[in-house]
Amino acid sequence: MKRLVAYITTGYPDAAFTVDLAHALAEAGVDTLELGIPFSDPVADGPVIESANLKALEAGFRLEHLFEVSRQIAPAIDTLWMGYFNPFYHRGVEHFVSEAAGAGVSGFIIPDLPFEEARPYKPMIETAGLSLIDFIAPTDTPERIAMIAADARKFLYLVAYAGITGSGESEDLSAVIARIREATDTPVYLGFGVTPETAREKARNVDGVIVGSAFVKVLLDESLGGSEKIAKISAMAQQIKEAIND
Repeated sequence: MKRLVAYITTGYPDAAFTVDLAHALAEAGVDTLELGIPFSDPVADGPVIESANLKALEAGFRLEHLFEVSRQIAPAIDTLWMGYFNPFYHRGVEHFVSEAAGAGVSGFIIPDLPFEEARPYKPMIETAGLSLIDFIAPTDTPERIAMIAADARKFLYLVAYAGITGSGESEDLSAVIARIREATDTPVYLGFGVTPETAREKARNVDGVIVGSAFVKVLLDESLGGSEKIAKISAMAQQIKEAIND
């Protein structure tokens, strides 16, 4: 059974909605939830997620909202925090580790923290029973792929193309996936550009997919009410889960 990871922006339009959406996604078959931590300069994300980040910040998002939301949803769905390193550094990685462990969160995705620079933090994170998800890009050398894969926990985040999220581009990743398989048994999940229309194709040869911008587009649709957004995103999640396991 291939896995589905869903990204949503915490606190948009508000924290209570995030909790309701998270529970709905769990019921829809989502295996892991990426709770995006709103940040003013989300360098790996395209305009859709960037817009949701800024709207959440304008609405008054604070890190305490992330912690409270997580305590309410982590018992129901495997939860990861996805955020940029600035808040982790500013508040302290130790603080995030403590809050995550206390809330039942399973780990972190920090896209602007390179593998080498993450090494000092990994022992503390893993001692707390958490995972720091590693990225592999199609531009990585075979030697770098082997190095990252050998140290991976939970799953490897394979970036579908060199660029930002949501552009829907595609590259032939068969050689990269083969090199990863040679180096580790850790599951490989593909992210960037996965939509209901492309999920089946992109899920080939990997163990799961990560979907973000397609869901956040619905969050940003001001023509829909809150319950309509939840229903539409849940239906999309079910469609994607069925497609990748067809």
